[in-house]
Amino acid sequence: MVSLLLISLPLLPVVVMATTLCHSRLLALCRHVCARVMRFFRGRVCVSSTHAYVFSECTHGQAASVLDTFDLYAKTHASFSIGPEKGEFVEEVVRREAPLRVLELGLHCGYTSVRILRQLPTSGRLLTVELDPLTAEKGEEIILVAGFKSPQFQVLTCSSAAAISNLASHLGESCLDLVVMDHDPEQYLPDLLALQRGQLMSPRCVLLLNGILQPGAQALLEYVTARPQHYSVGQQIKDMVEIHYHISTYFQREER
Repeated sequence: MVSLLLISLPLLPVVVMATTLCHSRLLALCRHVCARVMRFFRGRVCVSSTHAYVFSECTHGQAASVLDTFDLYAKTHASFSIGPEKGEFVEEVVRREAPLRVLELGLHCGYTSVRILRQLPTSGRLLTVELDPLTAEKGEEIILVAGFKSPQFQVLTCSSAAAISNLASHLGESCLDLVVMDHDPEQYLPDLLALQRGQLMSPRCVLLLNGILQPGAQALLEYVTARPQHYSVGQQIKDMVEIHYHISTYFQREER
């Protein structure tokens, strides 16, 4: 027994270190899961309260009134809207690029969708994706309240990955001219790669990324900056950045 103890003693620091490391990783995982659950439920409450205020206080049928009401609400309450500064940046990009097919990943309360739609060309169409059914319902109602009709947009209630895998059926022969990412930042890079593999982005496609300080968004930025022949980073407003995609047949084949 004594000899066994003497043999085991040198291994004690290793055992303690391994146990501590395992415990730390498990704790970090638990915190990550809890944070995501809390964000989900906070998000539903936030979207519901924002929707109720905007719906009751804005002038129906007027997009400008809807946006002003959003901004007024956000001054005193938590809100998922991107705010007027980034909102004007989104509109500037839409005016400049005049995209015909737009994909928005992350509908939230509908604020960004209204910003996009009021600058979209007459023949343009917005596909907006939202995972949570309640959020999708509330966001779609706000878009309708702003005065836009269903032929101008479509809400897809599913994950971003599922939406992208079925995107060809919605686009037909067309490709995306603008992609707005404002969903789970961890999905930014996987979704971009999926868009590339499916050859779903047009030669003039522009990406707008929100929340670029998040680790997932940083992974996408590292990916695109390492490929200057295929991507160029444009303007940045706060934590939203514009990225231009330069299509290449060889590049698309390479990414398959």
